[in-house]
Amino acid sequence: MGIVVRCETEQDAVAVQLVNRAAFGGDQEVRLIRRLRDTDNVAPGLSLVAEENGRVVGHVLLSKARLEREGGGSLEILALGPMSVVPSHSHRGIGSQLVRAAIEEARRQGYPAIVVTGYPDYYSRFGFEPAATRGLSCNLDAPENAVLVLELQPGVLAGGGRIVYPTPYEELF
Repeated sequence: MGIVVRCETEQDAVAVQLVNRAAFGGDQEVRLIRRLRDTDNVAPGLSLVAEENGRVVGHVLLSKARLEREGGGSLEILALGPMSVVPSHSHRGIGSQLVRAAIEEARRQGYPAIVVTGYPDYYSRFGFEPAATRGLSCNLDAPENAVLVLELQPGVLAGGGRIVYPTPYEELF
């Protein structure tokens, strides 16, 4: 039957917690997801699960973030993360399927860009590039090379600025 990537439903809530707990070895990401949902930062239709034989084995979440322009103005973008796959299913391409599906859904919904704080070697395969090369900084206390962006609408990141993740991310980093 293979892997099916679909929107998370209310019935998936416990499974999503278990997947994130197993993937990250703790509750930090579980708390992040809960806090993002409490603050209405989760973008509709952009919490996706990977399912195999009726069992949730992966999860990705896109939440609303902001790109503040130098000189004023801002733009709503998306923040990718957490993205998790249960360890027994890692290295099978499930994470890649989740990220690709999330990118496509974000593009379909008309979002202009996505930011992720993660491993450059992993996310560059999807077109993400270092935010700093675009003149972008970030409000998180994360290594500069770990903050990556993907432009979904050509030219939207031109001119630089500051990426502002939702408050729950600041509590994690």
